[in-house]
Amino acid sequence: MVVSSRSSVRALSLAIAAASAGLSMNVAASMGNIGTTYGILPSDIASAQALSMFNTQVSATYYNPAYLAADERGELTGGILHAEPELRATGSDRTGEVLSDRPSQHVLIGMKTNLSSLTRVKHPIYLGFVAGVEKFGKELLAFGSETSDTGQFLTYDRQPLFLNLGGATTLWRGIDAGFSTRITLHSEAALKTTTDLAGNTEYESLSVNAKPSIRSILSTSINLGDTFCPDSSCFLSGFETAFAYRTSSNTRTTVSANTVIPGLIPASDPLVFAITTYDSYQPSVYAFGMQYKAERWRVGLTLEQQNWSDLEDEFAGDTVKNQAMAEFDDILIPRIGGEMKLGEHFAVTAGLAYQESALKSDSTLDVNYFDNDKYIVGLGLSAEYTRTRLLAYPVRLDIGYQRQMLQDRDFTISTSNPDATNNGTVISTDGDVDVISGSITLKF
Repeated sequence: MVVSSRSSVRALSLAIAAASAGLSMNVAASMGNIGTTYGILPSDIASAQALSMFNTQVSATYYNPAYLAADERGELTGGILHAEPELRATGSDRTGEVLSDRPSQHVLIGMKTNLSSLTRVKHPIYLGFVAGVEKFGKELLAFGSETSDTGQFLTYDRQPLFLNLGGATTLWRGIDAGFSTRITLHSEAALKTTTDLAGNTEYESLSVNAKPSIRSILSTSINLGDTFCPDSSCFLSGFETAFAYRTSSNTRTTVSANTVIPGLIPASDPLVFAITTYDSYQPSVYAFGMQYKAERWRVGLTLEQQNWSDLEDEFAGDTVKNQAMAEFDDILIPRIGGEMKLGEHFAVTAGLAYQESALKSDSTLDVNYFDNDKYIVGLGLSAEYTRTRLLAYPVRLDIGYQRQMLQDRDFTISTSNPDATNNGTVISTDGDVDVISGSITLKF
């Protein structure tokens, strides 16, 4: 019976692997997306997201959809993003320092237009969308969920499909409102098979389905000068405020597999294996921003509260991570950034942010998550030309660089694996992440 039991487990493992092959292809993602982890466009990356709530480009559909109404021109944007992490973990159980250095590479596309030209209504209504696909467009769904005896970082790995769609309109003088949706995928796989003790399968039935999960983003922007003193200059001129609320979203996969082994496991009572697990998670976010804009420069401050404590409830229903009993804190992230025009065509952007770790636990059974406080600095350059020899419309070029510096933090490896020899080992973690992004934008 011992041999039969091991063979049945092996057969079922093959079944699960077959079901997972349709979903994963041995890649991993992380708890986050490019919008929360790095920034979407070069200008967002360069300002450490401090000016993202006042960005007239299509990334506003994620950070502050109301700001789509701030620029009446249409826009078509394409870009790429490359994030190169070097995440280090040192301890007595390992010889090397670098635990993870796999890059995230996104190709981005976005568009904004005024829909009022399609109707008899003269009131402007702006529609925008932005999408990002991993591995420079070759990987639509990066997914991975696993336990680890050696440890794994909570964020930083390949990022799943990024897709946002939203709109905005002006409510009253200087006051705009916006709404957008963040779209993620929930996947389901079901496998039925008959196997022998050698693991050979027959009469297989495999189905894989994916359905969208749509989550909301609400925001409003107020140009204080236009609202309170539209006909003359006053002390409020140049000041803008914005508020945004993003609901939580996640990427989830459910796998259900059962197998029959003739003579051992009958068809009337098949061996059933079910997994529900989460990979990418974005917490609900409250964000408040303020900007002062002069003729040739602007400066902005954003305070962003991320409610990571809700992830504890998600992990409670995660069959891969539920034993970890991970605890998370809600965090407040301050961001400050500025932009200065250099002549007629060029502008330079810089930003700084500090983000505390949302992971409260220093030990998470079997999953062994690592996460660190970090400083984020960014720098970028943009160039906009109203006339070119080849293009009939204005064109904007952007490049942005960001460095994230993870601060030292110790964790304790905790595992129930009887074969593991490092249970209770203290691990010291830190790291650096370099991000570079470029984009081209056509205004029309």
